[in-house]
Amino acid sequence: MKILSWNVNGLRACAKKGFLEFFAEEKPDCFCVQETKMRREQADFDFPGYFQYWNSAEKKGYSGTAVFSKTEPVSVSYGMGIQKHDGEGRMITAEYEGFYLVNVYSPNSQQDLQRLGYRMEWEEDFNRYAKRLSDKKNVVICGDLNVAHKEIDLKNPKSNVNSAGFTPAERGKMTALIESGFADAFRRLYPEKVEYTWWSYPNFGRATNTGWRIDYFLVSEPLMGSVKDVVIYGDILGSDHCPVGLTI
Repeated sequence: MKILSWNVNGLRACAKKGFLEFFAEEKPDCFCVQETKMRREQADFDFPGYFQYWNSAEKKGYSGTAVFSKTEPVSVSYGMGIQKHDGEGRMITAEYEGFYLVNVYSPNSQQDLQRLGYRMEWEEDFNRYAKRLSDKKNVVICGDLNVAHKEIDLKNPKSNVNSAGFTPAERGKMTALIESGFADAFRRLYPEKVEYTWWSYPNFGRATNTGWRIDYFLVSEPLMGSVKDVVIYGDILGSDHCPVGLTI
């Protein structure tokens, strides 16, 4: 089974920059998209052979997630069931026969860490949510988690210690999630490999490969033995993020 994940930074814009061609070429069993920045009715996307599930933010042109799946899930839910989190369209959970697939776009702590307090609330609630699911069956979490977990996961760790996405608080919450029974599939397979999934547009980060790895596949520990590969498609353009793929 191949699952793809991509923060497209606006699906309508990305569709004009190679998204549709990448989708058609890779033919994933499931494609999880973050930061769609749209409602389904705002564009006529046709994905033959795929069931479509959209979770859009209340605010127009902001956030949003979508899941395109060849197999119809047993059930689909949107958000965490917590009002303060669920208005931004940041989560879709698709339940399959053998596992839950959670597509997530974690909040950014923003410049000057203006939203770090809220981010910590989100992390605590999300970690509890993921643990509740994993008590029932195995879980695959994918998406833009907006945190570089280890120093190896970004180009300039020392100068970014207190930057959004690399604060001790955010990294600590990621550690807690992993220690609750999940594996960072890419890092488990490739403990020393340096690859990034996001580069800053304003600073020409992609041209110099000054990037961050903030897009993940986290899998329940019992599933890790079934993971065949995790691929970071660093040469695929169309967004400030690149796609990530899990074969399991």
